[in-house]
Amino acid sequence: MADPSSYRPKPGQIPDSPGVYKFRDEHRRVIYVGKAKSLRQRLASYFQDLAGLHPRTRTMVTTAASVEWTVVSTEVEALQLEYSWIKEFDPRFNVKYRDDKSYPYLAVTMNEEFPRVQVMRGHKRKGVRYFGPYGHAWAIRDTVDLLLRVFPVRTCSAGVFKNAARTGRPCLLGYIGKCSAPCVGRVSAEEHRELAEEFCDFMAGRTGTYIRRLEQQMTDAAEEMEYERAARLRDDIEALKKAMEKNAVVLADATDADLMAVAEDELEAAVQIFHVRGGRVRGQRGWVTDKVEAVTTGDLVEHALQQLYGEETGDSVPKEVLVPALPDPVEPVQEWLTERRGSNVSLRIPQRGDKKALMETVQRNALQALGLHKTKRASDLTTRSRALEEIAGALDLDSAPLRIECYDISHLQGDDVVASMVVFEDGLQRKSEYRRFQIKGFEGQDDVRSMHEVITRRFRRYLAEKERTGEWTNGENASGDGAPRDGVSADGTSTEGAPRGNAALEGDTTGNAFAGNAFTEEDGRPKRFAYPPQLVVVDGGQPQVAAAKRALDELGIDDIAVCGLAKRLEEVWLPHEDDPVVLPRTSEGLYLLQRVRDEAHRFAITYQRTKRAKRFKASPLDEVPGLGETRKQALIKHFGSVKKLRSATIDQICEVPGIGRKTAEAVAVALAQAAPAAPAVNTATGEIMEDEEVGASGTTTGSPEEPVTAGASHERRGQET
Repeated sequence: MADPSSYRPKPGQIPDSPGVYKFRDEHRRVIYVGKAKSLRQRLASYFQDLAGLHPRTRTMVTTAASVEWTVVSTEVEALQLEYSWIKEFDPRFNVKYRDDKSYPYLAVTMNEEFPRVQVMRGHKRKGVRYFGPYGHAWAIRDTVDLLLRVFPVRTCSAGVFKNAARTGRPCLLGYIGKCSAPCVGRVSAEEHRELAEEFCDFMAGRTGTYIRRLEQQMTDAAEEMEYERAARLRDDIEALKKAMEKNAVVLADATDADLMAVAEDELEAAVQIFHVRGGRVRGQRGWVTDKVEAVTTGDLVEHALQQLYGEETGDSVPKEVLVPALPDPVEPVQEWLTERRGSNVSLRIPQRGDKKALMETVQRNALQALGLHKTKRASDLTTRSRALEEIAGALDLDSAPLRIECYDISHLQGDDVVASMVVFEDGLQRKSEYRRFQIKGFEGQDDVRSMHEVITRRFRRYLAEKERTGEWTNGENASGDGAPRDGVSADGTSTEGAPRGNAALEGDTTGNAFAGNAFTEEDGRPKRFAYPPQLVVVDGGQPQVAAAKRALDELGIDDIAVCGLAKRLEEVWLPHEDDPVVLPRTSEGLYLLQRVRDEAHRFAITYQRTKRAKRFKASPLDEVPGLGETRKQALIKHFGSVKKLRSATIDQICEVPGIGRKTAEAVAVALAQAAPAAPAVNTATGEIMEDEEVGASGTTTGSPEEPVTAGASHERRGQET
């Protein structure tokens, strides 16, 4: 725990101007990003008496080891840079809103030749029109089902579309009139795009004109005694009105606005947003956040606006944003929203009338969301803090383990031995720092040796990073491994999913960086394997714990605690102890350790199954350079099986379309060198299969999967662990 006075910059060194600042810990990791109208005044507030600080702020400044800043010219620039850095560095102590669900959108892919209507989640894509978000995907499908009668836009996937075009037959929706069937040429690409544009116009709220036009067409058809056409138009109008009734009018002046409400207590805050378009509620969403410092309601609103509109432009930012409290100052935020939209945006508090009444409804939703969140045990900050304190007390640690790493070994009868590393910070998963390992130091099944190898490799990389960044003080290199890279590293460690940064934002543009003395920032992005945990948890009992501790001792690391959680009785084992620590079954600390262990087990099993599936699908043809999947399938289709292909001559192989003589020779050599596969067995009947019944992968189809049990401490060896 650092003393803030040890890295406090001198008052004269801090400029009295707008800017953005970063606190870093002893490992150079960014743990907090903030902005200020006056950097001097804001930073001074962090270095007052610790007793006067908010508890989370006190934890932050004692965890930090340095502070640095970047001066900007305006507060709007500070707002933009703060948002960029929070997205890039993902600081532990910043306000981070967590979606209480993954909200679905109704999307129209206007970037395709034949636009498609579908349900989409996740990040928005360029060229796609979005409507929503909706509370449930079924609500989108109900609305689309009603509208397809009037706007028969394509809803099928690319595969279905191509298959229909190839066969010349549309899908069922094409036959019942709910798709215009552009796949078989019933309408041209231009006509279909016009239908998609009309669909988007209707969803955007421009409904009145279209319905009046249909009513006029219905009247004209009736006057001309085209009663069947008039009846069809009547039913179309009813379908559109029914779709509109799903979203009641809440603002009579057809306003486009977003209404935001905040419900908060001392520890957490819930935000609810209603998206109103054309006077109707078109979508709803919400977030929950921990209050990491003494923030006001206006501060929470500002962070929520950054989260909501940070990636949006144009009409996605409405003309009016109604909030319960205004940020201080409000002008930079309003100017930033105006830049995002491209025209003026009004940010204000509703005072009277329909908008105030609707804001009260949004507020009730926020209160309900906060109450519901409080019942979720795993996400409750108070519960998580109690769990970490219980673990620290039970294991006799100096402080609560803010970062916990857990390791598990998985294999199937000694084959495809892999390991997983999962990371929990502040009691929550940090999936971007999960890692996977291939055990390569020996062959066969030995969970203890596997655990020793994994711990050794992980912490060698940590020591290598310390040496590279100048933190290594013993004057010796404990590793020899190179720096990790994307994909699989030289020692077989998977680093997939590691966070990436924005190179354009690296460094301090002013050179004003202080940690007692000035220094030059080397790397702003999180480094892989660079941050040690306070606690290492292994899935297993005494043998696994002893192996992990021995690995750390061999590397000279003595400041990281180790424990193991045995699944049978949920006992916590410590190094050099003959008896386990038994936590009460109702203990929050035990519950957190179980979650960490189960997540490591899940991650390891998933990786092991992936490797096994790849091995089962292996074929001698995989070794032929330049032979892709399409030509492999063409070979198998032509000859019927690998056995018949193996007996074919080079001239016969050359008869397959796309296979030249050089490739045919390579195929013949690869098959001649590969040992014939063992007879395949139908696991359902026990019958030996002929080679003709086996596909190119050398495996039978329809075989049931092996039973799955796991954990390094399992006694049932011979099953998947």
